[in-house]
Amino acid sequence: MNAADLDSFITSHAIAAQIVFLADETPTVETAATAAGITPVQIVKSVLFLVKEEVGAPRPVLVIGNGYHRINWRRLADHLAVSRRRLRLADAEQVQAITGFPVGTVPPFGHRTPLPTLLDEQVLAQTLVYAGGGAINALMRLHVAELQRVLQAPVVNLTKP
Repeated sequence: MNAADLDSFITSHAIAAQIVFLADETPTVETAATAAGITPVQIVKSVLFLVKEEVGAPRPVLVIGNGYHRINWRRLADHLAVSRRRLRLADAEQVQAITGFPVGTVPPFGHRTPLPTLLDEQVLAQTLVYAGGGAINALMRLHVAELQRVLQAPVVNLTKP
């Protein structure tokens, strides 16, 4: 999947968001913020975790966090009612297979299949944010209220500065 697929998803679901193509690649929070002319706290990152179940394949959980804060694994594990040892980050291949997007381009929605998603409360401190735009040189711009409307995700305190 790519930015065109994300743009089609945005259009077909009447989401008030825009894909912004930049002159530079944006593989990190810092480079994305610099390229877009914004502060790092306005960048929203989509981080895919895998939760190991008692039996069967690991369960994916997407965490939408503020780009300037680190996800607190203990808080995430507590929220999911699992031990910390049952959590791990999806690797690049798993991220692509599950979301349809390469690492560094993953948007908070519009994935290959819908994902259980958690929204970190720090994101709500912003009005306008930029998220993965489906390409290494693209970001998606949208208001936090619209992000909340589309995700319909629980808001949880999952990060630490």
